[in-house]
Parts: sequence; structure tokens; C-alpha cells
Amino acid sequence: MLYDTCIMAKSSSRSIAHSQSAFAKAQQVMPGGVSSPVRAFKAVGGTPIFIREGEGSKVTDIDGNVYIDYVASYGPLIAGHCNESVVAALSKAIGKGTSFGAPTEQETLLAALICDAIASVDMIRFVNSGTEATMSALRLARAATGREKIVKCIGCYHGHVDSMLVSAGSGALTLGAPSSPGVPASVGSTTLLVQYNDLDGAKALFAQNAGQIACFCVEPVPGNMGVVLPAAGYLQGLRELCDQHKTILLFDEVMSGFRVAFGGAQERFGVRPDLTCLGKVIGGGLPIGAYGGRKDLMEMVSPSGSVYQAGTLSGNPLATSAGLAMIEMLREHGLYDVLETKSGYLEDGLSKAARKAGVPLTINRCGSMITPFFVKEDGQPVTNFEQATASDTGAYAVFFNAMLEKGVYLPPSQFESWFVGLAHSQDDLDATLKAAAIAFKQVATVRAG
Repeated sequence: MLYDTCIMAKSSSRSIAHSQSAFAKAQQVMPGGVSSPVRAFKAVGGTPIFIREGEGSKVTDIDGNVYIDYVASYGPLIAGHCNESVVAALSKAIGKGTSFGAPTEQETLLAALICDAIASVDMIRFVNSGTEATMSALRLARAATGREKIVKCIGCYHGHVDSMLVSAGSGALTLGAPSSPGVPASVGSTTLLVQYNDLDGAKALFAQNAGQIACFCVEPVPGNMGVVLPAAGYLQGLRELCDQHKTILLFDEVMSGFRVAFGGAQERFGVRPDLTCLGKVIGGGLPIGAYGGRKDLMEMVSPSGSVYQAGTLSGNPLATSAGLAMIEMLREHGLYDVLETKSGYLEDGLSKAARKAGVPLTINRCGSMITPFFVKEDGQPVTNFEQATASDTGAYAVFFNAMLEKGVYLPPSQFESWFVGLAHSQDDLDATLKAAAIAFKQVATVRAG
């Protein structure tokens, strides 16, 4: 109740009249007024801001408020809004046509760049979203093994595929609906669950279902219950376990691919999966997804093989042109060191500000993905779904709204990653930490009652 009162009191001090009007209209024609659940601000209270434009590290809403943006379209905008190279590539491409339903050279060039960057990917197929990528990769894994069951980690989110929408993270977790109505029991029964970072639990699950598991699908760095890091040896242990049971190891790198390292989390942690799902960064901010892996597996996909998957807009020239510009830019030596430095500076500053305000905090970071968890005791570990969901979401809501008041736009959920980008300047980072110091004090005050 204290949290609710604080949020309501603060929400009136910033002019958002146009966003309020726009949201009222949107709710008449779209469920909840949004096209994706977390955008509705239900977890943090108040009215969602409607964005008019973005440039560099900042977005401007339709009321004219300017914010330092750490949402970054949930990951793709690693180089910021309206990056010159990406805009130039899009401007050139759109003048030639938006979609042809036919092959283009841009597809091949982007595919070659990705295969060169990610060691485990020999061949790749483009789709339109991360959800499509996961759905298609699971179908391929089942076909390759002749098995039906798949394993996923509790709290990891792999898109709204029926078989994956079981104990999911992200929007499903934020809105308190980790499993969705409409998913047939027969489909859900083929999905086996285990806690992330629980290698012993995974081994027991494989022993109980020997010879039945087609695929272990995992975010190598979960970002949809907040950022959670793999324990030492965990990903390597999964690789060995899958090898032992002749099971496909699928890394969902839709979020971490080209974000935590040029070669993704699999490069950062030195583990080679059989299949990889990608999205976000590889489209430069446009809708895209992809799945790829070993040549023998990918050649099972139609028309080379019999595993069917198709898409009218897959590999369209706009998304692939933007993706080419983005990935070519990221090849530049030293850019990931720059991201590491910026993100480390933010992490250290947030930790110091929270400690000074007396607010217990655990910060998980992998490269430029970062989540501060509002925990009960300072430094309390957050290594799985159970520990993540023990966070004080009310405290995060107060923090979120206080930051928004100070011109910093964060994900409207405790269970999402923040994304630091190349466009964030030192002034942006310092302004963020100055705002955070005030926001943490507000959390401490509300908690004190």
C-alpha cells in the first residue's frame, strides 16, 4: 500500500497528458492497449509513455519528455536509436522495395557474417521473430532425434510457443501468468522443467526420461527473469549431459547473441551448442529471427530436407540490410571492451548508491546486460527463478517511477534486463547514477514507512 501511494503521488508531477489520452484510445482497440504485455506498466503502475522518436541514447515521448533509454527495444539497439550506418542502409534498401518473396543477396551476406561470427553455426535460416526461431528449432530437434520431449529451465522465456509457455519468464512472469490458457495439456506434457543452474536436477531428469528427450533448450544467459549468470561449469555440464544422452543442446541467444560478445554467450563461456536461436541485434532494430547450427541438422530443413518451415517476409531486404550494417559495425575491434567499461561503471555506481541509501541490492551483469534485484539482504545471490522472484517488486516499482521522473527510462518490470549501448555517453551514465541515488533514497523512505 505504501508503494502504491508513493507511485500515485509521483505520477502527477510529470506532464504525460498526451500519453494518457493515447493509452485510453489504445485500450479501445488493442488488448490492454499494447502489442506486448510488459509495455502496459502493470508491474510498476501508472500510464505507459508513448514514444514519439529516438536518437542516440535517448527517446522522446509524445508529451515532449526526454529520457535516457535503457530499454533499447529490449536489446536490439546496441548502437542506439537512428544509428547513422543503419539508417543509411535502410534508406538505400527501402528505395528498392520492401519485400519480394524471393531471394536477395543481402540474405546471403548476413547469413555468411553470422556463420563467420558464431563458431557453432554452419548454416542458418531466417525467420521473423525469436518465437518463430525457437518454434522451428524445436521442430528440427524433434525430427533429428525422433523424440518428443524437451527440457526448459523454469523462468526462461523462449517466445510464446505453446510448448515453451510453461513456467515462462518476461511478460508472463511480470503479469503473474507463467502458464497461459489455450495451451493444450497434451502439448504441455511434452515439456520437462528444471531450475536454471541446477545441473544435478538436469541429470536426474535425463535419467528419469532416458531415450525420450529431444532437446535441452536454454538461455545461456537468462534475461527474462532478470539477468541471471550461469554458474561455473553449468553450461559445460549441459553440453556433456546432452552428448551423453544424444540430445540436442539448443542455445536461445535471441537476447544474448551479438550482445554479450560478438560470438554470443557461447563464445563468452566457451560452450558449443548444436542449434542456436538468434534475433534482436541481427536485425538492427527491425523484426527478424534466425535459427542455425550444424550443417547435418540444418540440411534437414525444407527444401534441402523434409522438416517444413516457411515465411513470406523471412529474410526481407529491410531487416537484412539493417542487420548487415549493425553486425559489420560490431566487428570493429574494441567495441565490446567499450560496452564492458560503460556497463561496469554503471554497475559499480548503482551498487554504491544503493549501499549509501541502505537499500539491499544484488546486481547481475553479463556484458551490457544488467539487472539490479531488490533483495532482502545486500548481495543475496540470484541464480535461478526462485531467487529472482523473491525480489521486492514493489521496491522496484518505486525505483522505476522515481527514475522516470528524473528522465531515465528503464524496463517496466523487475524481471527484465537493462541494456547499455554504445550511444550511452559518460554524461548519460553520470546522470543515471545521480537519478539512482535519489530513487534509492525514495525506496528507503517508503520502506521505512
